[in-house]
Amino acid sequence: MNTISSTNVNIINIRSLMMNNIVKKLEENRSQIDEWFEHMHRYPELSMNEHETAKYLASVISSWGYEVETGVGKYGVVASLKVGNGDKSIGLRADFDALPIQEVNDLPYKSMVEGVSHLCGHDGHSTMLLAAGKYLAETKNFNGTVRLIFQPGEETMEGGPAMIEDGLFDRFPVDAVFGMHNMPGLALGKLYFADGDVMAAVDNWEIVLTGKGSHGAMPELGIDPVVAGSSLVMALQTIVARNVAPANSAVVTVGAFQSGSAGNAVAQSAILRLSIRTKTPEDRTLVLDKVRSLTKHQAEGYGCTYEIREGIPGAVLVNDVAETKKAYEIAREAFGDESVVYPGPTFLGSDDFAFMLQQKPGTYCFIGNGDTPMVHHPRFTFNKANLTKGAAYWVALTEGYLAVSAGDQND
Repeated sequence: MNTISSTNVNIINIRSLMMNNIVKKLEENRSQIDEWFEHMHRYPELSMNEHETAKYLASVISSWGYEVETGVGKYGVVASLKVGNGDKSIGLRADFDALPIQEVNDLPYKSMVEGVSHLCGHDGHSTMLLAAGKYLAETKNFNGTVRLIFQPGEETMEGGPAMIEDGLFDRFPVDAVFGMHNMPGLALGKLYFADGDVMAAVDNWEIVLTGKGSHGAMPELGIDPVVAGSSLVMALQTIVARNVAPANSAVVTVGAFQSGSAGNAVAQSAILRLSIRTKTPEDRTLVLDKVRSLTKHQAEGYGCTYEIREGIPGAVLVNDVAETKKAYEIAREAFGDESVVYPGPTFLGSDDFAFMLQQKPGTYCFIGNGDTPMVHHPRFTFNKANLTKGAAYWVALTEGYLAVSAGDQND
């Protein structure tokens, strides 16, 4: 028969009590936490245009004792707080851009910006980090430096590279950096960790097909880019099905096909917007080359000219093994075995946090959003029950990573 010593039971009880106290203190600030979240949800801004959101985040943090730097990578905000004499530093990253999608939820705090909304939960991500930042500033139960990294432009893969290019980790050094994203379909409030390749590289491309406009009754006088584009859409679906090994993962999605404005006219041009996702460098090269080749041949076959506008090169998000296990152990000790999963699932979704993990070791985990529509769905809602749970994880991670020992002398 297995037995648990009284010492181990006491340690477990103490840890559980400490975490309960953290969550309780966070919940005491719940009205303000909800206010932050609802404000950002009401006033979403698109990627790399988040000037008002950045100002709002900086204004909220400014009175807590952090050194706040704005304009990092255009609209990035970095807030740093040093406590004690420790020389270790940790970076906690949250994104805050919205999507060009109309929200159809009937919420008291629904988006007030036509055609723009927080349908990926970035407002929740930033709110969780704000709540953790306030708690850490009040309790100062760590020894070292914590840096709150609020990043713009995740949806377009621009913000992470922009902040790095602007000297993010040179100006604000960290020993490790951590990210977190909500995930519908995973159990509400559970934390999921996995090491290695966790998310795919994404390449967001735009293909412009140019034909020759004409009256709809005389198509023989025109060159129809809609027909060419329709054929291309179908051809692109063969890339993964007939070229990528079944054991591997890849996706080619045509998320937008825009052409013409009148039913009685042959359009002059058509635009296809693609999301291309791969998990290995070899598959990425193969898939992108096939997109180029098929576009050329389909366009020329229908008499169109074409232009391929390639976006920012993608990167696979790779979690560091040691840092993932460390974060998992801290979360497990804080919340208990039933609240954490390791190894957790991986996805073909993408996040430009991948570029930060190319610079520094760290890990990116998921927090279950429960039974809600998927992110990017017009009816997606970030589950507000996660606001304090996610904040508590950031607190536990910071206090565990920058642990105070008996010999530490805090300021």
